[in-house]
Amino acid sequence: MPERFGKWNTIYKNFDRWAKDGVWARVLERVQALADESGELDWVVSVDSTIARVHQHGATLPRHTGGAIELAGRAGV
Repeated sequence: MPERFGKWNTIYKNFDRWAKDGVWARVLERVQALADESGELDWVVSVDSTIARVHQHGATLPRHTGGAIELAGRAGV
């Protein structure tokens, strides 16, 4: 951080406090409102939220796949 902003821990404390107090959410709402009023905001939304729940230790469990798997239609791979 540039020195003009102060010490990093002061910056962090302010940022954290503002986040907990909802300051950043209000800033976003205001910026969105201004952009919407001026016609600069397109409200078309696309969300891709894929969630796959895994056991706490699932990533480290041994896997028994039975050997190599041939991918259909993938010649030369």
